[in-house]
Amino acid sequence: MPRPRTDIQPRIVHAARARFLAEGVDGASLRTIAADAGTNVGMVFYYFPTKDDLFLAVVEEFYARLLQDLSRTLTGDASVRERLKRTFVRLGSATEDELDVVRLVAREALLSSERFKKVLARAQRGHLALLGTTLLEGVQRGEIDGSVPLPLLIVSTLAMGGLPQMVRRATGGQPLFSALPPPEPLAEVSAELLFRAIAPRPPPPVAAPAGARPVTAPRRSTKTAVRARRRSHRSK
Repeated sequence: MPRPRTDIQPRIVHAARARFLAEGVDGASLRTIAADAGTNVGMVFYYFPTKDDLFLAVVEEFYARLLQDLSRTLTGDASVRERLKRTFVRLGSATEDELDVVRLVAREALLSSERFKKVLARAQRGHLALLGTTLLEGVQRGEIDGSVPLPLLIVSTLAMGGLPQMVRRATGGQPLFSALPPPEPLAEVSAELLFRAIAPRPPPPVAAPAGARPVTAPRRSTKTAVRARRRSHRSK
């Protein structure tokens, strides 16, 4: 059997992305995708036995590159807060192709529970694992409240840091969201709000034992105060 051309697989993925965005995964025809890629449907099945396999390949094309960037922003010697800010900026600088894939994933995950499970499983091995490791490091370093469950820390970070950046890009300056600042100042504000919620709380003041008399500064007697004033006048 002749070896398939190595450029066919990426062409199939690119054609599938365009069709999936326009028609949805379920609505797109594999024969049409094959024709768009300049091949036949048999080659599509050769590389991607199911349509869901093709959908995941479309996602992975951009997700793998994003993971490389997130791995750089979330690691290093800087504070966890600074690393999260860098990550928020990277999300706010997503390309149009990356935003298209985000929209595709959001739509298809809602339409298909099986696709949602597969996408979630990939995320748990990808950016969620990276983020969780970083947040746990923040707990160990005393930057983050360790009493907050890790899943809640992850969700809060995505909601308060990642989501505003994606909304800013997706809305394109539409009314109501046009006041959102560029990625870097937006990341600064998001990090400030986030750490108000997840930073360690100061210890509460120690309560006095029941029945204890409050400690007050000792008061000088009236005679002592009068003598002090007389000495003060004499020295002038």
